[in-house]
Amino acid sequence: MLNRRRFLQGIVAAATTPPLVYGCREGKGPSRNGLLADPNGLLDLAPGLEYTVISSFGDAMSDGLHVPGAHDGMAAFAAPQGRIAIVCNHELGSRRRTHSALADGYPNADADLLERFYDRGSGESPSPGGTTTTIYDPASRTVERQFLSLAGTELNCAGGPTPWGSWLSCEECFEGPGATRRFGPRHVRDKKHGYVFEVPAAADGLVEPVPLEAMGRFEHEACAVHEDTGIVYMTEDRHHSLFYRYIPDVPGKLARGGKLQALAVDRAASLPTHNWNDDAYMPLGQPLRTHWIDLENVDPEANNLRLRGAALGAAMFARGEGLCVADDRFAFTCTIGGPARLGQVFTYKPSPYEGTSREAERPGELELIAEAGTNSLLHHCDNLTMAPWGDLVVCEDTNANCGIVGIRPDGSQYEIGSNPYSNSELAGVCFSPDGRIMFVNVQYPGTTLAITGDWTAAQ
Repeated sequence: MLNRRRFLQGIVAAATTPPLVYGCREGKGPSRNGLLADPNGLLDLAPGLEYTVISSFGDAMSDGLHVPGAHDGMAAFAAPQGRIAIVCNHELGSRRRTHSALADGYPNADADLLERFYDRGSGESPSPGGTTTTIYDPASRTVERQFLSLAGTELNCAGGPTPWGSWLSCEECFEGPGATRRFGPRHVRDKKHGYVFEVPAAADGLVEPVPLEAMGRFEHEACAVHEDTGIVYMTEDRHHSLFYRYIPDVPGKLARGGKLQALAVDRAASLPTHNWNDDAYMPLGQPLRTHWIDLENVDPEANNLRLRGAALGAAMFARGEGLCVADDRFAFTCTIGGPARLGQVFTYKPSPYEGTSREAERPGELELIAEAGTNSLLHHCDNLTMAPWGDLVVCEDTNANCGIVGIRPDGSQYEIGSNPYSNSELAGVCFSPDGRIMFVNVQYPGTTLAITGDWTAAQ
């Protein structure tokens, strides 16, 4: 049983005292804190853990295409006969067209295949992002099938799983139709980008790519769903960004429309939460009452949704990134928040009347539970999840030697894994439905690992 409530109570109490630091990393070099060097030069791990590579950029897939690169956010779902369906984002934009599932085959791409792309680029340069689905047998540690499941999107960064068995894939971009040479070769777009797309975990091939326009057009990062209400919370990867929620007209049917709102803090309008200076400083470990601001024109032609929200009083965050369900609340990271600009972790606790007319009676609460300093093990927190043993597990997107860091209830930190072999960030951390396997991505060029072993020793 997950002990998430214990974690959150403990870390909030610890936030008011200096963090217990278990080491740090300074640039490239060997991993510290007792991690074992990887003879394959991919990922060092804590003693008692081992990995299996289950996806690698460029490998042939069962649909005849190639595994795209830039593996990012993902989730693992229960599949028939004990299998696991892993839906993985590929954060590919126009600069990395040759890293797509089509590789260098744009001129010779099958016409029927391109019909199932969201943006076909006038047949000249289909948008290279999307998702793959991998059917994995944990008993034999083998991949049974792997295929493209969403295509023709761009910069699919993170997202989140839904309680009804799908993956919400987020475009971290804001692009419009037309031709551009901004990054190298000419790239053509037929469609607008900056949306969320839904991919059922049970899909057996390319899904119909439907942009969920009512969920807003902006530089999406991650999503998490409130199971009781079907409300979807979302982060935005901008230096000055908002924290959003989408209240669907019909829970579980996101494409049928709904209301988009931005979080505001009761004590101050447009509260800057980043703590870069002493103005309107966001305190550690102090829950703040919140309310939500309705947003209009949520599918804009100009990238100004966050600016309009801030003008109405919404709180602003320093690069909202990872977001996950954490018992009775949601935990999310801000990669460059805090006085050292090395990252923050917040929680949002929904109201018992979340999304209803009674919400003001007992409003939701925003709380800053952790900030990274120069002596912290964790720097530039990104994707995160709750571990089966009740700790937060966080991926780093820092300058070098990115790691997987655990945060205990007392606020102390420990290293689960580290990548001293390349400048690639780690991403997509998630657990199998039974909690025994941790999946994580080395983003560039693109590799998915299934990590197993003695998790008690790793903690």
